Amino acid sequence: MTMLHLFDLDGTLMYGSAAPVEISRQLGLEAEIAELERAFGAREIGPQDFSRAAREMWADLTPAHVRAAFDGAPWLLGIRDVWREIRERGDYCAVISLSPSFFVELLLEWGVHAAHGSVFPEVPFTRPVDVAGILTPEGKLTVADRLCERFGVTRADCVAYGDSMTDAVLFGALPRSVAVNARPHLVERATHVYEGRDLREAYQLLGETRPGVAAS
Repeated sequence: MTMLHLFDLDGTLMYGSAAPVEISRQLGLEAEIAELERAFGAREIGPQDFSRAAREMWADLTPAHVRAAFDGAPWLLGIRDVWREIRERGDYCAVISLSPSFFVELLLEWGVHAAHGSVFPEVPFTRPVDVAGILTPEGKLTVADRLCERFGVTRADCVAYGDSMTDAVLFGALPRSVAVNARPHLVERATHVYEGRDLREAYQLLGETRPGVAAS
């Protein structure tokens, strides 16, 4: 059976942080992004308003800032090892994130088959955000369905990895899920739960049907 592994980014592949936080840190905007993240977490604003505000906040953003944010982010250990193992098995892996596409797509360099984020204009910005391209939790499932069609699998062949309520729709629609350093309300919805900093260990929780790579 071919499987499709669907990974969230913020708080899942990245330990205790998120792409917007790491990007803002490069611009000295830690306090500003913390307030925006708080408002989003409290559901005072949605993904579209968050993205519009972030784009304005990042008016001076350059590709060098993006690269520095990516390279300096607190990634889990073993991400490339897990994706290599998945590829070698003939399975597929993808990242689906509400974070900006220009950041998420850098993960293609690490061997993931597909990387989908909220569609932002190119950096440096010369255009506003088109809110039609901003992902929502429900939109994550739409992307997952498109990936199933692309790779010739069904929802029954998928496993989702996530950490927050933005992943709850996927967790509810798919038969297998791994809560990675997750909030309690997502843990309750997961078939597997992982706390730690090594994606290889989270991958191993899937059991004998998909044994993981050895952690080192």
